[in-house]
Amino acid sequence: MAVTRAELFAHLDKLGLAHSTVEHEPLHTVEESQDLYGRVPGGHAKNLFVKDKKSRLFLISLRANATIDLKKVHETIGASGRVSFCSADQLWEHLGLRPGSVTPFGAINDTAGAVTVILEKTLMEMTPVNFHPLENTATTSIAPADLISFLNAINHAPTILDLPTTE
Repeated sequence: MAVTRAELFAHLDKLGLAHSTVEHEPLHTVEESQDLYGRVPGGHAKNLFVKDKKSRLFLISLRANATIDLKKVHETIGASGRVSFCSADQLWEHLGLRPGSVTPFGAINDTAGAVTVILEKTLMEMTPVNFHPLENTATTSIAPADLISFLNAINHAPTILDLPTTE
């Protein structure tokens, strides 16, 4: 069973990690979230759940305004061949998330440790960073170091990389 937003926040609190959340209408895409940027400071992200040719799973978080080169990213993240997007069923099975709600916080549901978390270096240089808290009706702000601490605590130490992007 997937962790709830309240359980996520309780886990962050237990770890002593500061976070704040703004409620809003459901946002399914980066384009839909543009109005939020003026209300919530910091780095806004887009999150991609992909697999490689060997079915290895990757959750990639990068700046919302950047475009990732899907034909080259496999070289940077260590994937076997080009990556493709995972299905909604795979998203639910591994991260307990629905489409439009992809977030690194979803790694809390990957108890099997099947998902590799990749964070864009440029995004992690922004403060705070903003992600959906397991559902797309809110945005949670957290310091980059605290996001890393959270991921480490749930056995999903992230890899921070310069990704092949354009602005």
